[in-house]
Amino acid sequence: MKKITSFITPALLSAGFLLSLITACTAVPAAQNPQSQNTAEPVATEVPATESQTITQPALAPQNTPLPAEIGAPLIDSPAIIFIEMLDEVYGWGVTKTEIVSTNDGGVTWYNVTPPALTDVGYSVFTNFLDKSHAWVQIVDPNNYPNGGTLYRTSDGGLTWESFATPFSAGDIEFVDANNGWIMADLGVGAGSMAVSVFQTKDGGATWTRAYTNDPNLEGAGDSLPLGGIKDMLVPLDMNTAWIGGVIYSSGSTYLFRTNDGGKTWAQATMILPAEAQSSELTIEQVKFVSPTQGFLAIRMTSTTLETILFSTNDGGETWNPAPVKLPGLGKLEIPSAQEMIFYSSNQFHVTKDAAKTFEIIDPNIAFGESLTDMSFVNSSTGWVTTTSRALYKTTDGGHSWFQMIP
Repeated sequence: MKKITSFITPALLSAGFLLSLITACTAVPAAQNPQSQNTAEPVATEVPATESQTITQPALAPQNTPLPAEIGAPLIDSPAIIFIEMLDEVYGWGVTKTEIVSTNDGGVTWYNVTPPALTDVGYSVFTNFLDKSHAWVQIVDPNNYPNGGTLYRTSDGGLTWESFATPFSAGDIEFVDANNGWIMADLGVGAGSMAVSVFQTKDGGATWTRAYTNDPNLEGAGDSLPLGGIKDMLVPLDMNTAWIGGVIYSSGSTYLFRTNDGGKTWAQATMILPAEAQSSELTIEQVKFVSPTQGFLAIRMTSTTLETILFSTNDGGETWNPAPVKLPGLGKLEIPSAQEMIFYSSNQFHVTKDAAKTFEIIDPNIAFGESLTDMSFVNSSTGWVTTTSRALYKTTDGGHSWFQMIP
C-alpha cells in the first residue's frame, strides 16, 4: 500500500486539520542515478596471448539502453513541487500550486497531468495516488460546503480524467483498489470537536454511500465515534476494517478508533502508554499497515518536550506493542516496509532496518533544517525531499548524501 497524501483546504487550516496519507508499489527497474551518467565506459584492451593465458576482456556496458517511454502530456521544466508521492524508484506523483504532475524516471522528468479546468491545486485539493495509473483529486464546491464538491478520477496516469459530483466537500480520501474507497468527510470543527461523515464507494468514486455520521444535526447520527476530538486521518485495511485517528485535548488520552463493519460502528483502540504520557497531550501522527496483520502507529507526545513514540502490531491492530526507541521532536515519518522506517527531525534522519528496534542517526550533507516540507522514501536507501524554496532533492544512500534534481 502506498503512503497516502492529503491536503488542507483554507477552511480547515485554522483548525489544524491535518490530512495524511498508505502505498501500492509496482516493481520496475530502478532509475539511473544522474550523478553516474558521466562515468566513462570501460574500454577493452587486447592482451597478448600465450599458451598458458586465457584472454579476458572487461564486459562493456549495454549500448542504446532504452529510455522510459514518453508520457503523452506536456512536459514541465522544474515544477515547484509542494507535495511528492513516489510509488517506487521510477514512478511518482507531485502537487504544485497549480498542477498535478507525474514522473516515470525517478523525478528527472515531470509531466503536467492536471485535470481539465483545474487551476488552483496546492493546499486546496485532496488527493489519493493509488498506483502509476489510478489517482483521485477532490475539490471543494465553496457554494455548497460541506455538502458538495467534485471528484476527478484517472485510470491512465492522468492522460484523461472523469469527474463526478460528490455529496461531500473535503476530507481524507483513501482507495484500497481501483474500485473500492473511503472518505472521512469534514462537516465542521469547533471547540475541540469535529463532525464527520464516513462514505464508501464501490465503483471508483462515481457514487458514494454514507456509512456513518456523528453530526447530531443529521438523521441517523451515531456516537460510537465521538464528536469530541479533531479527526486527522482515515486508514482503511479493506472495505470492512478502517481506523480513524486524531487528537483529544486531554492529557493521557489517545484518539484512535476502529471499525470492523464498514464504518457503521466504531470502538476505541487501547494500548499501554509510557508513564510520562499520562501528563502529555497525545496526537496520532500516523497509522500505517504494510500487510493485513503488520502495522505501525506513531504518536506525538507533547509535554515539556516533544517526542514521537512508536508502536507495532502483528495481529491487525488488536494489540499494539511499544517500540524500545523514542524519536526526538516532531518530524516527518516514512514507513516503506515492515522493517524500514525513516524519521526526519532537527536536520537529522533516523533510519531503522529492524522494525524500530534500533535507529541509525544520519547527518545529511545538506542542512535542510526547518526548510524540509515533504519527503517520500520507497525503501531505506532511496528517497526524495522537497523544501520551502520548492527544490527537489534525492538520496540513494539512506540520507547521507543528497543531490538536487529541481533547483
